[in-house]
Amino acid sequence: MILPVCFPMQSFAQSPVGAGTPEVEFGARKMFFMLFLMLGPIKILVPFVAITSNCDRRFRRSMARRAILFSAAALAIAGLLGRTMLENFEISLPVLAMTGGIILFLVALRTVLQQSASLPDQPTELDQPPDLRLALTPLAFPTIVTPYGIAAVIVFATLAGGRKAEGLTVAAIVLLILALDWVAMIFAETILRWIGTSLQVLAVVLGVTQAALGLQVILHSLSMIAW
Repeated sequence: MILPVCFPMQSFAQSPVGAGTPEVEFGARKMFFMLFLMLGPIKILVPFVAITSNCDRRFRRSMARRAILFSAAALAIAGLLGRTMLENFEISLPVLAMTGGIILFLVALRTVLQQSASLPDQPTELDQPPDLRLALTPLAFPTIVTPYGIAAVIVFATLAGGRKAEGLTVAAIVLLILALDWVAMIFAETILRWIGTSLQVLAVVLGVTQAALGLQVILHSLSMIAW
């Protein structure tokens, strides 16, 4: 969790609604925490173990590698297409920021409620035999690349606009999270055996923190619109 400190604290501040409009700050650290809950490894471990149960290490590595490649391609395509569409509609920066805040709040609230409602599901064997085609679905989509994760990537890519440095920051954060997903899948059984319960607690803590952060972004965006 100390990895986000390595990113420069850049902010996406260019606004199409006027030069006097207050800036929206989405630093790299905030983006990492926002995307970690949506695209991160916590939710992947149990499904991956279920899909690859009774498989050898080589098969698991191939499955993990294909899933990450499919996920990266899907996020890249979705980010480019979504950014183009939003820019063509000339949606203002405060509205985009509020959209990101709403997505973050709802996803974080969903995570907290799910964790408190029941115990995490235990890995179970699938009815169908293992197949590398499962790396695309259900592993890459919708387990790794969630619909709300795609929405968040589109928002951040649009906020970056045509600024190369900030666009590269978004791409670097997404690639870092996908790398963490790959590592988590490689060591999924060991992680669940030793720190599975701790990860559930961490998910709740992250959920509460990100719900509060989402509300903060929403309120800040409302103040920008009313400004």
